[in-house]
Amino acid sequence: MSLSLYTPRAWSAICAVVAVAALLPLLNLVFPAGHALHVSSYAMGLVGKFMCYALAALALDLVWGYTGILSLGHGVFFALGAYAHGMYLMRAIGRDGVYQSTLPDFMVFLDWKTYPWYWSMTDNFWYCMALVVLVPGVLAFVFGYFAFRSRIKGVYFSIITQAMTYAFMLLFFRNDTGFGGNNGFTDFKRILGFSVTAPGTKAVLYLVTLAFLVGALLLCRWIVTSKLGRVLQAVRDAESRLMFIGYNPLWFKLFVWTLSAVLCGIAGALYVPQVGIINPSEMSPANSIEMVIWAAVGGRGTLVGPIIGAFTVNGLKSWFTAAFPDLWLFALGLLFILVTLFMQKGILGLVEKLKRGAPPPEPAPAPAADTAPHASAPAKEAA
Repeated sequence: MSLSLYTPRAWSAICAVVAVAALLPLLNLVFPAGHALHVSSYAMGLVGKFMCYALAALALDLVWGYTGILSLGHGVFFALGAYAHGMYLMRAIGRDGVYQSTLPDFMVFLDWKTYPWYWSMTDNFWYCMALVVLVPGVLAFVFGYFAFRSRIKGVYFSIITQAMTYAFMLLFFRNDTGFGGNNGFTDFKRILGFSVTAPGTKAVLYLVTLAFLVGALLLCRWIVTSKLGRVLQAVRDAESRLMFIGYNPLWFKLFVWTLSAVLCGIAGALYVPQVGIINPSEMSPANSIEMVIWAAVGGRGTLVGPIIGAFTVNGLKSWFTAAFPDLWLFALGLLFILVTLFMQKGILGLVEKLKRGAPPPEPAPAPAADTAPHASAPAKEAA
């Protein structure tokens, strides 16, 4: 565990960052555009989106950094949580769509006559929030149970997680599955009766996302510093020895894997109303690999490192795709190579290394000549 995460100075820095982040909606609502302290809705939305990514990176770090389970399929959990919330948002459009039907526009276009069974009760907000937790959680539990029981690990586990997310992406791209096909869900109007595009609604969504990110960080920190966390790290470092002393790694791995999937699903659910769209491209293997890069760049096994990595990589992505849109993928690949070769512990590891390599403080100056006899008197008496 990284000491930089748990020192009082680090906690003070985290609290300061959270306080500044919490002020952004206030600066957006109180100060008019053009004012020096005004924060644009675009900037606030961008930070909100990055916080969703940071929550997903934190969830991945819990299984990869502390349990040694490298997942290349967390994009599917993120997208399933987003789709579960998106179903409610589509139902909340009502008759305000292009076709003025109770069915979503894509269903009318594809000549659907009624909702499929899995859309039942999705006009209820809290039912959909339950789906946000249950759908990724149940999928992760079932998948993880059979994978971990078969003792699949290492690169083989990573490959089958990537195959899983690719299979789901192909399934959701189909128009006959009832999830919008290529276009997915979009054109949201309301959430709990409030306009999704209203500044006040955006501010609330932003603050809820911030609260979930901070809460998830505290939860994960509590887990990894507890006895359970020590067992999880033993699974990562010496699973055979752990089995030899009487522990069954299956249930420990299954617990942390399922919890990580649920956190990732919540991140997806918070992402949808702020970005305004969810489609099967969120399940692409490339997105899951990007999550791994966020954790690696920030510093896996530190919890706060993947959060920093998510903001850093996505900030660079926003700038690169605007300035050099054709070069972003090359820059991302180069970044991952450099981190792998020269920064195995990521940004936080580099910071700690620089701290350890700092020159020691200079010794205090020797006492003046007229005070030397007084300083040596006790020594003479002792002799």
